[in-house]
Amino acid sequence: MYKFTPPYFQGNAFNCPHCNAYSHQKWEAIPIKQMERIYISYCECCGQCTIWYRGKMIFPDISRVPPPNDDLPEEIKEIYNEARSIVNRSPRGAAALLRLAVQKLCMYLGESGKNLNDCIANLVKKGLPDKIQKALDTVRVIGNNAVHPGQIDLNDNPELAYRLFELINLIAEWGITQPKKVEELYSKLPDSQKEAIKKRDEKNKGEDEE
Repeated sequence: MYKFTPPYFQGNAFNCPHCNAYSHQKWEAIPIKQMERIYISYCECCGQCTIWYRGKMIFPDISRVPPPNDDLPEEIKEIYNEARSIVNRSPRGAAALLRLAVQKLCMYLGESGKNLNDCIANLVKKGLPDKIQKALDTVRVIGNNAVHPGQIDLNDNPELAYRLFELINLIAEWGITQPKKVEELYSKLPDSQKEAIKKRDEKNKGEDEE
């Protein structure tokens, strides 16, 4: 999973909100009468600009979170991007959408999706790594708190909502991207070698059952 550097005020380089490339930024300040200066940064990769006022990016109106993992199913990508488009204005709304994305992701991984807590418990029984279980439960709990009164106020701490996007991509990397890469490489092995591996595993399985 590639490293994402969100846009930040007077940053020398970050992932451009227009082209997503990690690129050097050229800055200029524009004085305006009776106002604080407006700052503009230009992406060396695509040439488009971001506009900043009082240290905050005001154009384009896009969140400081990474794009979705390319291997996510289109339905989940749409939910992710909808959350990404509103997180600056509504961290709670974004967190609720990401909880839905996790529910859909669990269904993609073979669970029913009816009860997210049960889905995660079933995945744990199947050997879900500890860090992925924690990522799933983090999105679940914060997403629940977004729509029900709880102890987590995302309006006071919007950074929590930003981090949820990273967790979605981490889960996708483990559950979709890595198995896909392994399968692609395995498929390139000679058929005779794959058949030998199959026979070996069948033999070992038979011995374990005895």
